[in-house]
Amino acid sequence: MKGSTYRRCSCRDPKTGKELGTSCPKRNSRNHCTYSIRQELPPREDGSRRSFARGGYTSLKAAQADLDHVRALMALAESDDPEGVQLIAEMLSEVSRDKLPLPDVEETRRRLNAGQDLVGSLTVSEWLDRWLAGKRIRKSGVSRYETDVRVHLKPHIGDRRLDRLRVSHLSEMFTAITDANAEILEQNAQRRSAVEELAAVPWKGMENRARRKAMKAAIDAMPPFRRVTGPSTRQHVKATLRAALNEAIGQQIITFNPAAHVEIDPVRKPKALVWTDERVARWQQTGEKPSPVMVWTPEQTGAFLDFVAADRLYAMWHLIAFRGLRRGEACGQPWSETNLDRHSLTVTGQLVQDGWDVEASEPKTDSGFRVVALDDDTVKVLERHRKEQEADREEWGPAWVDTGLVFTQEDGSWLHPGKVTDLFERLVAASGLPPIRLHDLRHGAATLMLAAGIDVKIVSDTLGHSDTRITRDIYQSVLPHVGKSSAEATAKLVPLQRKSEAEKARKAAQKAKEKAKAQAKAKKNKARKKPKK
Repeated sequence: MKGSTYRRCSCRDPKTGKELGTSCPKRNSRNHCTYSIRQELPPREDGSRRSFARGGYTSLKAAQADLDHVRALMALAESDDPEGVQLIAEMLSEVSRDKLPLPDVEETRRRLNAGQDLVGSLTVSEWLDRWLAGKRIRKSGVSRYETDVRVHLKPHIGDRRLDRLRVSHLSEMFTAITDANAEILEQNAQRRSAVEELAAVPWKGMENRARRKAMKAAIDAMPPFRRVTGPSTRQHVKATLRAALNEAIGQQIITFNPAAHVEIDPVRKPKALVWTDERVARWQQTGEKPSPVMVWTPEQTGAFLDFVAADRLYAMWHLIAFRGLRRGEACGQPWSETNLDRHSLTVTGQLVQDGWDVEASEPKTDSGFRVVALDDDTVKVLERHRKEQEADREEWGPAWVDTGLVFTQEDGSWLHPGKVTDLFERLVAASGLPPIRLHDLRHGAATLMLAAGIDVKIVSDTLGHSDTRITRDIYQSVLPHVGKSSAEATAKLVPLQRKSEAEKARKAAQKAKEKAKAQAKAKKNKARKKPKK
C-alpha cells in the first residue's frame, strides 16, 4: 500500500491566512520545515478509506524510521488473516487519531497471537470499573469490592497500565497503607488528647470560654477519627485485586497476575475461648475480654435462655444457641422450609445487610443450603412461637405484612439484622453474664455439639461449612470438663511402673509414720504409770 514522507512548511500569508507551502521564501532553509509521513491502511469493512498520518519530524531520517515502523506493524498480520489485518489497521488508526506512541513490534506480535487488545492503554482503574460492572453477585458483596477499589486500589495503582502492573507496585501499595496506619494512629491520639484536654476546661469564666473556643477550633481543624486498615482488610484488598486480574487473564488482556505473588502480613484469626470462672473474675475486675471470640459454658447459656424466656424473639435465641444458625439465616428462615412434624428445617436463604439496607439473598456458598435437624424441645419452642405469631397476625388484621418468615417484627415485616444484634447485646448486658457476640452463640452451638461427642462431619454439615477443617480450626473451643475428661482418659492408656513404685513408697512411709507415732504414745503411757519415788 502507498506510503510516503514529505516536507511541509506551516508558514501562512499574513494577508490571506493561507499556508504558503512551496512558495515560502524560507523553504530551502535546512531547519525551517518539518517532515511528515502518511501510510495508506487497509480499508474499513464498509470500504471507506483510512490512513496513518503524523507530522512534526525534524529530520527526514526520523520520519522514515517511523514510516518503516508503521509498515512493520502492518506486516504482522498475514494476508490470509482478514481479522488480524483489520485489528492492526484499527490499532494504527487509533494511534494516529489519538497521537499515541507507536507500539513495539514484538509486543504487538505477542498480543495479536494471544488475542489481546493491541493498543495496551487500559489502566488498572479502567479495568476495575469494567470488572465491577460485570459482577453478578449479591449487592453487599459488590459493595465490599467497590470499597476496596475506591479506598485502596484506585488511589494507589489506578493510573498504572494494566499490562505493566508488577509485584513491586503492589508491595509499594501495601507499604503505603501500613505507613498511613501509623499516621492515622498518631492523628487519632492527638485528637483524643485534645478532646480530653477540652473536657477538663471549666465552662465558667470569660478566659475559660475563650480557651474552649480556641481549642474547639483547633480540634475541628484536625483530621477526624479514622479506622486503620487492619490485616484482614489488607488481605481482602489483595483478594479483590487478585480476582479482578484473574478475570483479565481469562479474557487474555494480561498474562501475569502480580496479586497472586505479593506477600503481606498474614491474618491470625482469634481463637474462641470459654468463659471459665477465672476469666469471668478477671473480666469483672478489669472489664476486658480475653479474646474477641468468647463462648459461654452450658450453664451460662442456660442462664441466658432462662433470662430471656419472656422475650418475643426467645425462639430465635434458642434456635441459634442450639442449632448454630447464622444471624441472617435465622432472620430469613421461612415457615415453608420449617417442618416441625419431621423435626427439621431447610436453610435456603438469608437476610443480608448492605450498609443499613436489607435484602433477601441465597446462602453465600453451596454448603449453606442444608437441612438442620431439630430436637424435641426446640420443636416445642417453635410451635409456641408460631401460636404467638398467629395471635399477632389476628391483632394486626389487614395491616399485617405477610412475609412468611418464622421471625419477624410485630407487624410481620422483616427483622433488621443490625437491630437484632443490638437487641441481643442489650439482653446480654441486662443478664449480667460475661459478654459474647450474637455470632458467638453459633460458636457455642458448635462447641456444645462437639462436647456431646457428635461427629465433626455432622457438626460441620449442621453449621453449613464446606470443610470439616473450618469446624475444627474455628469452632472447637474445648469446655473445661471435656478437656479434663479427655486428659484422664489419655493418661489411663499408658501403663507406668513408677505409679506402683510410688504407691509402695507412699504406703511404706505411712506405716513408718504410724509406727513412730505408736511408739511415742506407748512411751508416754509408760512414763505415766511409773510410780513416783
